[in-house]
Amino acid sequence: MKQIEAARARAAAGERLSLEDALALYKDNDLLFLADCARKAKERKSGHRVYYTVNRHINLTNICSSNCPLCAFQVEAGDARGFVMEPDDIERVLAKAKETPNLSEIHIVSALHPDKPFSYYRAVVRQVKAALPDADVKAFTPVEIVNFAKMTGKSIREILTLLKEDGLDSLPGGGAEILSDRVRQIICPKKATTAHSLGIRTNASIMYGHVETIEERLQHLITIREIQDETGGFQAFMLFPFHPAHTKLGEEYHLQRVGAWEDMKMMALSRLILDNIDHVKAFWIMLTMPVAQLALGFGADDLDGTIGEEKIIHAAGARTKTGITRTQLEKIIREAGYEPVERDTFYQPIGGREEGV
Repeated sequence: MKQIEAARARAAAGERLSLEDALALYKDNDLLFLADCARKAKERKSGHRVYYTVNRHINLTNICSSNCPLCAFQVEAGDARGFVMEPDDIERVLAKAKETPNLSEIHIVSALHPDKPFSYYRAVVRQVKAALPDADVKAFTPVEIVNFAKMTGKSIREILTLLKEDGLDSLPGGGAEILSDRVRQIICPKKATTAHSLGIRTNASIMYGHVETIEERLQHLITIREIQDETGGFQAFMLFPFHPAHTKLGEEYHLQRVGAWEDMKMMALSRLILDNIDHVKAFWIMLTMPVAQLALGFGADDLDGTIGEEKIIHAAGARTKTGITRTQLEKIIREAGYEPVERDTFYQPIGGREEGV
């Protein structure tokens, strides 16, 4: 009883929470209390602003050598479902992107293709930057960066230096899942442990609702906070509830998608634990838009963006639309009582823009 009383007092006062505090608040299960504390924490960071961006996703390939049981997107080489985007394919996507008013970000995440050389990925960045010089190129998770280093024998610093020369602006989140050796041996045994010493700003993330314990889930958040204390390199945090459909992990462990109550509890606790990260995203394409809108009352201050097209999450059973308009996003934000702010990748406001898809 003393632990929960102390944890509630610290949460209400906006003080830093320990792992024990977080566990006590999770078990207490007082969702309205967590919402109140998280909303106040969000408003201390960004007031009544809620951010979004006009962006487009590009998934270059689904052929992957990692073979993670949690992934429904990947296929092995030779599988008839496999695809690889070549320069002409990318050009068609970019031609459509050029028609999108206000586009400020191209988001590129793919798979660990066993044969495509590093030069292929460098060429993609150059092609995107040449076509859309004013758009930020957010590309390649830390896992992909480590894979590039392994395939070339270069250091991570060398890889990032070359990609920055080609036009890379930032790295997306993803790839860490849960920072626990036990969990990672089950869900992604071939992925490298994520480290934030890359010298470039990125997002942090969590994928929850699979084989992790609650303590491992909350320790993941504490670890991210410690990394942020050291580097200051995370600009935003994203929560990814695990979509088990069509995955080996879902079938083996008979997993079901967690519910909105769990999503909101994790959203609020993430905002409270990650006191040194300014922005928390409600990634609507994973949460569904009604849940993402609700998350604005549980500490989230960003709905990500218009997206345009997305394949990885939808391969795992997501039924959300693949794109949304700027006007729709602003309406959703205003309904929640907040002020919509169009931003670039680095959370700089963009004003005076016309309607964009």
